[in-house]
Amino acid sequence: MMEETQVRDEELNEEILNELLEHRGVEEFRDEFLAHHPYDQATFYEKADSDTRQLLYQYLSPREMADIFEAIELDDDEYEELFKEMDVTYASDLLSSMYTDDAVDVLNNLNKDQVASYLTMMDKESSRQIKDLLHYEEYTAGSIMTTEFVAIPKNSTVRSAMNILRNAAPNAETIYYVFVVDDDGKLSGIVTLRDLIVADEDTLISAIMNERVVSVSVGEDQEEVARMIKDYDFLAMPVVDFQNHLLGIITVDDIIDVLDEEASDDYSKLAAVSDMVSFDRGSLAAAKKRLPWLILLTFLGMLTANLMGMFEATLDQVALLAVFIPLIAGMAGNSGTQALAVAVRGIATGDIEEESKIKLLFREAGTGLITGLVCGLVVVGLVYFWKGELVIGVLVGVAVMSSIFVATLGGSFIPLLIHRMKIDPAVASGPFITTLNDIISILIYLGLATTFLGQL
Repeated sequence: MMEETQVRDEELNEEILNELLEHRGVEEFRDEFLAHHPYDQATFYEKADSDTRQLLYQYLSPREMADIFEAIELDDDEYEELFKEMDVTYASDLLSSMYTDDAVDVLNNLNKDQVASYLTMMDKESSRQIKDLLHYEEYTAGSIMTTEFVAIPKNSTVRSAMNILRNAAPNAETIYYVFVVDDDGKLSGIVTLRDLIVADEDTLISAIMNERVVSVSVGEDQEEVARMIKDYDFLAMPVVDFQNHLLGIITVDDIIDVLDEEASDDYSKLAAVSDMVSFDRGSLAAAKKRLPWLILLTFLGMLTANLMGMFEATLDQVALLAVFIPLIAGMAGNSGTQALAVAVRGIATGDIEEESKIKLLFREAGTGLITGLVCGLVVVGLVYFWKGELVIGVLVGVAVMSSIFVATLGGSFIPLLIHRMKIDPAVASGPFITTLNDIISILIYLGLATTFLGQL
């Protein structure tokens, strides 16, 4: 009942907001709209048409709109269109009001001319901080870190540290972790807000700080950073350069975005789609994303057709063999995709270490052998009772067993090999594994049939 009430309240609020906008009740609209959570505001903004958004730009300050853009979820190419409809000064003030890492995320989706204009019109400090982050390579710790954090000198007291914290807190992305630096700006330790509250005011920070700080290099891959924050259960992690100077921090909310982005990216590749298209896009946009992969897979599929042509004589002599080709290819493709999913997930989560890769291959080989043997025996029985052909049943059963074994082993080996080559293992996507297994399974099946043609 509570959930239903909440849904009705949200719908009611949305209707009220649209009515207030339509009748230009500025103060009433602001009171109602700003009482909502930024996520709800962002949802309202995303649903609005261009005319409604123009009214929002008039009614809301750049600072208030910045809160919306920090909570919004858009496709990359949508940012450019939204910022084109804003006044340039308004847009630059909006970006200046955002946390630095969020502003960088937005600017990375705009064209170079837009970025140059906004950086020129921003205040110097915001522009400098954003420029510092823009030069870091995408998908690294440097590209997702924020420079709004609290750092205190190592030789300060708790009293002075609290004063620094009070002054810095309004602009800091998090205050629960306070980072300690030496005179050269190098990371020396960390204290929590709880440490500061319970400590005596005259205590030196160096006496209560934790010196064993886990940090990441500015060039570290964002996926590895996400894994570390998950493993250590941190709210934030410091980012340092090669000399251990503190450059910024990465907060857990940024990591949630990274995990979502990486999961979507891996799923796209596993489905052989270059980029996920949102549901509100048209058919043409979706087709443009999918066609390159489908055309490539068509050429790969021609290899399968050409391979079957090589065994045309065998199929002419025993036409019944052709009936079981989809069965063998399908089972090999499914088992290979299962093994692929296990391997890609293990690599993505960090569960598969260097020493456990051989163990994984042996396990998958054993799994492929067991599942192949069971499925092969089932197929022998089915073919015999269906067609009364024991020899063909045995042939199909052996082909099924061999194909499943090879496909399972290949499905786990290929992503491990690609990962070793420093390539995203998700590119060993399901359709590619399936096509490869089609070729291998048909080669095994028709090769066995040709070899034992005299027995058929």
